[in-house]
Order: sequence, then C-alpha cells, then structure tokens
Amino acid sequence: HLLLFLFFVGPFNCFASYSRATELFYSLNEGLPAGVLIGSLARDLRLPTAGGQHPAALQPPLSFTLASRGLGGQYVQLDNRSGELHTSAVEIDREALCVESSGATIFGGAAAVSSSSSLPSSESCLLLLDVLVLPQEYFRLVKVKIAIRDVNDNAPRFPVPHISLSVPENAPVNTRLAIEHPAFDPDVGTNGVQTYRLRENYGVFTLDVEENESGERTPYLIVMGALDRETREEYVTVIVAEDGGTPPLVGSATLTIGISDINDNCPQFSDSQLNITLYGNSSLGTHVATVHAVDMDLGSNAQITYSYSQKVPQPSRDLFHLDKSTGTITLSSKVDGDTLRLHRLIILGNGPGCIPAVITVLVTIIKVMMRPPEVVPRFIANEAEGVVYLKELEPINTPIAFFTIKDPDEKYKVSCYLDGDGPFRLSPYKPYNNEYLLETTKPLDYETQQLYEISVVAWNSEGFNVNKIIKVQVLDDNDNSPVFSQQLIELSIEENNVPNAFLTKLHATDADSGERGQVSYFLGPDAPSYFSLDKTTGVLTVSTQLDREEKEKYRYTVKAVDSGFPPRESIATVAITVLDKNDNSPRFINKDFSFFVPENFPGFGEIGVISVTDADAGQNGWVALSVLNGSDIFVIDTGKGVLRAKVSLDREQQSSYVLWIEAVDGGDPALSSTAKITILLLDINDNPPLVLFPQSNMSYLLVLPSTLPGSPITEVYAVDKDTGMNAVIAYSIIGRRGPRPESFRIDPKTGNITLEESLMQNDYGLYRLLVKVSDHGYPEPLHSTVMVNLFVNDTVSNESYIESLLRKEPDISIEEKQPQISIEPTHKKMESASCMPTLVALSIISLGSIALVTGMGIYICLRKGKKHHRADENLEVQIPLSGRINLHMLEKKPMEISNI
Repeated sequence: HLLLFLFFVGPFNCFASYSRATELFYSLNEGLPAGVLIGSLARDLRLPTAGGQHPAALQPPLSFTLASRGLGGQYVQLDNRSGELHTSAVEIDREALCVESSGATIFGGAAAVSSSSSLPSSESCLLLLDVLVLPQEYFRLVKVKIAIRDVNDNAPRFPVPHISLSVPENAPVNTRLAIEHPAFDPDVGTNGVQTYRLRENYGVFTLDVEENESGERTPYLIVMGALDRETREEYVTVIVAEDGGTPPLVGSATLTIGISDINDNCPQFSDSQLNITLYGNSSLGTHVATVHAVDMDLGSNAQITYSYSQKVPQPSRDLFHLDKSTGTITLSSKVDGDTLRLHRLIILGNGPGCIPAVITVLVTIIKVMMRPPEVVPRFIANEAEGVVYLKELEPINTPIAFFTIKDPDEKYKVSCYLDGDGPFRLSPYKPYNNEYLLETTKPLDYETQQLYEISVVAWNSEGFNVNKIIKVQVLDDNDNSPVFSQQLIELSIEENNVPNAFLTKLHATDADSGERGQVSYFLGPDAPSYFSLDKTTGVLTVSTQLDREEKEKYRYTVKAVDSGFPPRESIATVAITVLDKNDNSPRFINKDFSFFVPENFPGFGEIGVISVTDADAGQNGWVALSVLNGSDIFVIDTGKGVLRAKVSLDREQQSSYVLWIEAVDGGDPALSSTAKITILLLDINDNPPLVLFPQSNMSYLLVLPSTLPGSPITEVYAVDKDTGMNAVIAYSIIGRRGPRPESFRIDPKTGNITLEESLMQNDYGLYRLLVKVSDHGYPEPLHSTVMVNLFVNDTVSNESYIESLLRKEPDISIEEKQPQISIEPTHKKMESASCMPTLVALSIISLGSIALVTGMGIYICLRKGKKHHRADENLEVQIPLSGRINLHMLEKKPMEISNI
C-alpha cells in the first residue's frame, strides 16, 4: 500500500521529495552479533520527537520503513517508531558481500552498483538502504550508506598445496624467478598478504616481494649461491605467506625447487687402453670387447655414441664391427693368412657439445693351424632360435636333442661333455659313434627356475675345443594352488560400524605365471550374506551394522581360485570379533520392584536384591547401583544389588517407602537407567492399644440413680497403631469394686459401658471398673488397662471426698472368668464344703430383683413430670456414647471429665 501511495503521490510532489532527500553515512565492522546499534535516523536527521519543543499531542508519530527489502535489508533491523538501525541475526561477511577485488561494491536494497567518488575509500564495501520517513509532513527518502570495515578474519591461502619451480644449475647469483601461485587473502589493506618467507633457505635462496599497480604482491625466488645439479638436484622447503593483521595470520604451501640440468659434463672412459687376444679360428660374431664411457649429465645431455677415430685403418674397420650405441666390438669377417696379427682400434666416446673421450683397444690375433671340432645339434623338443621349450612336470628322461660330434680334418679324436647346472644329462647314444643324447634327469619346476643355460663342449686331442650354448626355457603349467598369507585371518571391528566398512584385504599368491597365477577371491557358503568380498582386490567389507550383543563372533571360510584350467583353489578361515561399544543402558529385570518387609527389621538386613543387566561387555557392562532418594535411610550394595536399610524401620512411623535406584555403567560416556522400588512394611504386633478415653484413672462420671437399665453410661475408646488383626481391639472388665459392681457391663467390641440393672438406694457410692483393652495380635496379643470410675448419686456434694477415694489404691481382684460374672464385695473366703451361703445369697438376690423391678416401675411413673428437668441435668454430666470419638479432636483438645 505504501508503494501504491508513493506511485500516485510521487508525480505531484517530485520537487518537494527531491529537496527533502537525505544521505546518511555509517560504518561498522564485519562479523558483529545481532542487536548492535548502527545509528538513529531520527536523531541524525534531527526530526522532532515527542520530547521536543512541540507538544506531544500536536506531533503525529513518526514512521520509518525500508523502501524495499533486498540484499542489504537482511543484514539490518529498522525500528519503525524510533528509527534506530541495528544489526540483524544474519552476520555480515565483508568478503562474501564485496566479491569484486577492484573498486568497492555497494549492495543496495535490490541490486549492486559500482562505487562513486563519494565513498570513503577505494576499499569500501557499502550497504545501500532506502528508508521512507512518514507521515506526509515529515516525508523524505533517506539514502543510508553503511560502510563495512574489514577485520582480519581470513588467513592467507595458496591456491595449490604444492608449488614446483625449476632453476637451471648455471643460474647466476641474484637470479629472480617469479612464483606463479601467490597466496590469496580475502581481507583488504593491511589485513591482506604483506610478506613471504622460506622456513628453510639452504643458504642459497631467499624471497623478495614485488607489488604491481593494482596492489597485488608477487613473491620472487632469488638465487643467492652457486647451484650444481650433480651435487643436489632438488630442494624442498615451505613458503609462508603472512598478512598484516593483529595478530597476523599465516598460510603455507610446499615449495619444491628443482635444479635443471645443463650440459656441463663430458663423457669419460675409466681406462685409456684395453688389451684383447683373439684366436684366428674364432667364428663370425665372436664378442671381442665392450667399451663404456660415463656422462654425469641427464637426458639428452648424457647421450653417448661410439665411433672409430679416423686413424683406424679401413681393414681394421672391416674386420671388427663397433656398435655405436653400446660400444660392443665383434668379429665381422673371417681371419685368414693375410689378416694382420695386431690391430690398434682408437674409439671415441662422443657427447653433445663435448670433446670426445678416447680409448685404445689393442687386438692381438693368434694364428691357429687346425680347425676346431664341430658340434651339430638335431633338436627333438620344440626349439626356436637356439632356445628349447619344455613343459614343467615333464617326465624323467625326456629327450631334448641329438648332438653329432666330429673333427672336420678327421685327424683327431673328439670328445664332448655337458657344462652347466641343471637336471640334464649328455650321454653317448649307442651303437652309434660320435652321437650323443641330451635328456632330463628329473621333472622341471617352473616356480623353482624358469631358464637354464647349458653348453655342449667338444675338444680334440690337441686341446682345441668349441662350445655349443643351448638355452632351455621351462613352460609354466597350472600345478600350484593359491596360497593365503594366513590360514586363519583374525579380525576385529567395533560394533555399530558404518555400512560397507572395510575389514581387511585378503592376499593370496600363486606361483604359477600368467592367467594361471591370477587369483580371484570368493566367500565360502557359510559366510553371512552381509559380508562382501571383492573378487579382484580381495577387499573384505561388511554391508550392515554389526551388533555385538546380537552376535559377538563370526567365523566363515573364504576361497582363493586361480584362472588355470582346471582351476585350483585354497581355503582360509576368517574369524571376526565384534568389539563392544557402550551402546546399551543398564536394564532392570523389572521396571518396578516391590518388597514386603516386616517392621522392626534389623538395621543393614537384606531387604531384597535388585537385578540389573547390561548387554555390553567388559567395563561397558559393569554396573554401579545407587539410591537417588532416601539415601540417608537406605543403602544398596553396588556389586550384588542387595538393598539394605541403615536403621530399623517402624511401620507406625511410615508404612511404605518409594525409592528410585539408578544403574550407571562403566562406559565413556556412561549410560544409565532408573527403576522404582516400593518397600511395604508388614505390621507386627509391637504396639499395645492406646486408651484415649477416659484420659485418666482419676477421672469419674456421675451416674444418676434414675438411670434406666440398658442405658449407655460411658465408653472406653482405644486405638492401636498396628494394622489388621493386630489392631482389632476387644474390651473386657477384669476387675470391679463398688456397692453392686456387677450392675455395669462393657461391650467387647465397641467399649460401650451400659447399666444392666436398676440402681437402688443402697447402690449409691463409688464404682471402680478395671477395663482391659486387648488386641488380637499374633503370636501374642498385647493389652492395656484403664480404670473407669462411676459415682452413683443424685448430685456431687463433696468433690474432695470423692477425689480422696480415687487417690486410694483400689482393692480389686483380677477376674479370671468372663466380665459378666459378679465379684463378691467382701474379701472373706467362701467355704467350699457348704453351699448354704450361696443358696441364701441367690434367694436374696432374686427377691431383691423382683422388688427392684416393681419399685422401678413406680419410680418411672412418678418421674415423668420431671422429665425435662432431668434431661437438662443429664446434659451436664453425660457424654455421647453412640459415635466414635474423633482422635484428632482428642489430640488437639482433650476433654476434661473429672470433677463433674
């Protein structure tokens, strides 16, 4: 919408907009973090703000907006209200922005343009932003130019890691050679490359730097001493480029200085003269001598050719042939009676641009009057150009050739023998004279020796002999299987390897030659499918990740097969051990453990065993256990996992515990896991019932004589901290004292005390009931006792008297029978011999009961009119017995029942 607004308004306000256009210049270092303040447009443009001279109500709010968000807009954040310009999260990299090396580059809102003369320097790198200021009365277009200053954040770098330079060995001192690959530093100015140096100059080199018009610095190698290729042909050093930053950064490359050869050496013979003797009966092609000269130069500068001097006469040239490349002299024509007996051969060793070296060969020919014996071969085996070809493993006595030995003059006896090593034999072939058979004496083995050179020597009785040289070439057969360098190849690899991981390179050799010795590699049938073996190179790889916990060892066979016919093979065994990595956390056999422990369990007793495993091996599988919470009460045996309590546990204080156990393995980094442990304390009967009411043996309760039989009088309330049957309470009266103590009864379950019989005039007085409160614990119940004091009377007229009675030790005998049995108030012993007193007593009681019932009926009728008054009076002295007493209320505010 803003652009559309400017599109329509612009033509009508072009002159005003132009007059109000403004340029602002800022500069900052490259690489600053987000939020760095670049500048405040409102302040730098001196625009009115809310705090200015004009009232705030009259000043419309200013708005600053980037005209477009191009390349430059991503590097800045503009506050639309304050006009503050900050760096954004996109870090400014001057070298990435200003990629041109000559002149500055300005990256504007949408495109890049060349720098102008208004830029600070030729090395400036600018961000150009167009900012619109609104509303209309302050409208202007602000050109913001941000100069990005260079920091030394790039080290010099050579374009290639290795630089080679060639220097001729005759280069004079101070020769300058440009190094064609200078270092490059994206930084500019002093942060760019400034100097070069050599780490090792060998005393004959140094560096100089030249700067061209564009400011590029090129290093030059300067020769400071004499060079000699024959002494040293190469120098290897390191060239270091250093920039001018603080601190300076450096880059380096290997500089190899090769010394090129010049023709500064000539051929030389080691001897000046050779003396050679040659028999006159020597055959054509006989080797006479070989001359050899040496030139210390290289390549074409060291090429030597041999030739006869012009002083050598033509007959000698015709008799002896000189090979111009090898310097070998051979007999090229037959020696006859006219041949000179002494020949002086002057041979020149010629090098390019050199004076020839000279050697003299004196050849003396000895005249022979007779002809040597002749040796005529007739080959049975395959032969070509004097070479006999035999297959290996040929049987013994394989015939090779027949030799006919004869004297051309037929004057002398000729004999022959075999000279040379090898499984060969030369023997006369009977019944013929001068016929000899050459044959093998044992099978040939190509792998042991491929070529034999033997001679058939014939000599006559005058001592003249001749040699017939025979070469025997053994042909290879596929008689050898491939042989592994190791029959058992033991490997190891860490588990969780990358796919297609390299394991090893198998190597097998085959002594046969050619295709018969070419070995291919194959996996055996027992190899898992995820192992791969390159048949050509023998590289063994595994295509998938191995898991030691799934399988730790692999063992399978590999084959090496040659290319002979039929092919031969050999087998080796590959044994791979997968090494453990700490990739498994300790694992509890259960996520939650529950232990039931009787309370009062002795301290450091064994509560239970926490079983944990770790699939890793060695140190990675070692597990240490610790208690994360409750460590002040519980402790765990790290090695065995035994959980113990430091102190005896009381269920009444805390009935259960929840612990978190951590298992940490010994890997690096360590892995861990946790488990929840619940300890439930089993109750034992270690708490007797606690009587909460009545609270004191000295308290008493007023019971009116008008109380009806069956009415609740009071209750004994007790609790037991144990649970279950250990907390089930039974109440019983085990001792009584009073005028007629059997008048009161207690409910064994609820503890409610009720009046059993009507009270008479002579029943007035203090009643003391000893109540036993017992639990149902096992193996033996526990109990408590409490004294319940009941004062039967219409009123309490003398409290001190009652209290004095209570303070006296009651004379109560403990009942052995059920509570409903009455206890005789007198302490006289009953005579067991007579039943008369008992019968009298029972009669009196029966008559009294009848009279009491009759009297009570009359009494109730007379009392009906006073019912309401008696009810009010009873409220003061009775307590509710129908419900349970709230223990919390009793603990907070015990009820005082004495002195009623």
